[in-house]
Amino acid sequence: MIVGLIDSGLGMLPTSAWLKELRPELDLILLMDPDNAPWGPKPDEFVVGRVLDAADRAVAAGAGVIVLPCNTASVTALAHVRAHLGPSIPVIGTVPAIKPAAAVSDRIAIWATAATTASAYQARLIDEFAVGREVTPIACHGLADSIDRGDTKGISRAIAAAAAATPAGVDAVVLGCTHYPLVAAEIASTLPDAVTLFDSAEAVARQTLRRIDALGDRPVGSGRVSVFLSGVDGALPGSALAHAEGRLLASEQSIHQ
Repeated sequence: MIVGLIDSGLGMLPTSAWLKELRPELDLILLMDPDNAPWGPKPDEFVVGRVLDAADRAVAAGAGVIVLPCNTASVTALAHVRAHLGPSIPVIGTVPAIKPAAAVSDRIAIWATAATTASAYQARLIDEFAVGREVTPIACHGLADSIDRGDTKGISRAIAAAAAATPAGVDAVVLGCTHYPLVAAEIASTLPDAVTLFDSAEAVARQTLRRIDALGDRPVGSGRVSVFLSGVDGALPGSALAHAEGRLLASEQSIHQ
């Protein structure tokens, strides 16, 4: 089975790594768009076009399942991809882990990009899953971009600023951008020990596996990892190798070259 994962940058790495850990024999196609990253500030029509192009490229390469491990892609393009590909190819989107956080906490902070923090999408999720909870949205300016660039100083500055803006007494922080789990250890180190971090990468990976299993008997795969960068066959960028998830995926790519 081949799974195509689509994101403009490194936000796909946590979900991809979970898939590789849980089902090592899966073949993964990682489709990034560094020439146009980040997608968050781009017009919806542009994002939809880039995601549909990537989905078509993945299917042409044999993908039987498509994953959008990106909040922007999921909000903007998920319905379009499902309509475009039809019911025979499952398409799995990503939702920030507000629901599981609200199940255990009454004081929650949601760390996300500025665009997501200001979005009606996040507001709807809070209204749906966190009614009666004290929820503080925190815009983490520059954090996702710094992760994509491998800018360690920029990462630390953005995390420190977000931690300073997080109210005392918060005991759950939702990592509302799929990039942020890559620096979860540094985030945790800036917050009180009582704070629990929540992200959606494992849940999205497990949902993907459920959809794969529901398809029935399919070829097992060889564990190959392929990478496309803005439509061109390539390799994971150097900034990905700063993270354990990136190193895991890169090692699988090199094995099959």
